[in-house]
Amino acid sequence: MKGIRIVWGILLAGALVSSGLIQSRLNLSRESLGLTRTAVISNAPPILAFTTVALGGFRGLIANALWIRTTELQEDGKYFEAVQLADWITKLQPHMTQVWVNQAWNMAYNISVKFPEPEERWRWVQRGIELIRDEGLRYNPNQVLMYRELGWLFQHKMGANLDDAHWLYKTRWAAMMDEVIPGGRLNAGELKQPSTPAGIDRLRRLRQQYKLEPDWMLGVDERYGPLDWRLPEAHVIYWATLGIKFSPAQDQVPLRREIFQPMLATFHHGRVITNRFAKRIELAPNLDVVAKVSRAYEEAIAAEPDNADHFGRAHRNFLKDAVYFLYANNREKEARQWFNYIRTQYGIGPQTGIPADSTMEDFALSKVSEDVNETSRDRVTALLQGFITQSFYYLALDDDDQSVGLDRIAQRIYANYRERTSLPGTVTRVALPEMSEIKRTVLLDILAPAADFNPEFQQVLRTKLGLPSDFGVPKTNAPSATPPR
Repeated sequence: MKGIRIVWGILLAGALVSSGLIQSRLNLSRESLGLTRTAVISNAPPILAFTTVALGGFRGLIANALWIRTTELQEDGKYFEAVQLADWITKLQPHMTQVWVNQAWNMAYNISVKFPEPEERWRWVQRGIELIRDEGLRYNPNQVLMYRELGWLFQHKMGANLDDAHWLYKTRWAAMMDEVIPGGRLNAGELKQPSTPAGIDRLRRLRQQYKLEPDWMLGVDERYGPLDWRLPEAHVIYWATLGIKFSPAQDQVPLRREIFQPMLATFHHGRVITNRFAKRIELAPNLDVVAKVSRAYEEAIAAEPDNADHFGRAHRNFLKDAVYFLYANNREKEARQWFNYIRTQYGIGPQTGIPADSTMEDFALSKVSEDVNETSRDRVTALLQGFITQSFYYLALDDDDQSVGLDRIAQRIYANYRERTSLPGTVTRVALPEMSEIKRTVLLDILAPAADFNPEFQQVLRTKLGLPSDFGVPKTNAPSATPPR
């Protein structure tokens, strides 16, 4: 009997040794094939280190059960409970990228809209961004999905205008970034070797709080900028390029799109104007990136031949907008260069929407509106008043180029109307007043005491135009002043 026990003991010991050897080989094979994670996670929080060691292979079973329950809660709209379970799953299986993504999405989209107050919404949007950026990427630095979803939160939730509170998101983010990147533009010297205690603190916060590396930022800005880093689009590009650096080449298509799409948005509204009268930021086109946006499209066309036609149409549309925007901002030389580039690159005719005999000025004006060629006095008057109002608005905000460009467009529309209504055989509408009278009407509307404009704005505009401080204020039995043409 005793001999049998000894034999069984020897067999059992041998089986355990063999199992250990086989298990070690299996672990190596599974790790090399990417089927599991056997390496110890460095700098892991205590709870994650505990579950990794104590639960071993049971972590997967528990995580699967929690995942099934999380899905049920999400389908029932119980997002708060789902977030808690998802947090447990990330503690058990930190490499399950879908859990990080779903949890961040729930915070930024599903939970945020449960709150009517914009400030409360912003906290959840911010938490969704931080979850992926600060925690998810820590354990999944090579996963395209993580970079794509982080970029999407910046681009769509914060950068787009589909959420009622989007302006508050932009304003809060701009203020946070302004603390670490004053003015939103990068200073290479201060980023690499800050010269003041404040600069050293900004660099520390940039790295520790926002997980941004100065050298990579400078490279992104040189290649795709100048960018205003107070805006979400700059951060979409940053994380997309970083994802391309760390992820497999076959998975990079969505990340490449997260470069040229925010580049286009940067062109349309990538410049911050501080409205000191309304105490808020406003966005204007960033025309300094036209060449780099064009190059981003060309790179996308080269990288994805199957989508070349689609990207080519988008490229043409962007270039046509660029011609108009440059012309409207008093950058006529650049507008003419890009107009000639369109004709050279894509030709003329119906396929591009550029008539063979069109000049750059005619083409730019045709982009304004069909109303440019209207002969309706009321419609043209309304269009003129809109451009003149905007011209005065930007003048007060010290954006002189845009003010001059808008005024010039108004002058061209006015001349175009006069010319079209004076042609032989044309039924002449009631003639427009003189341009100076139209401007005077607009100006009096802006400067009226009851107008919906900040009094400080009104006074700055008077100063800019060289008008008396009481211009626009009704006076009894006093002749009205005439503003400069």
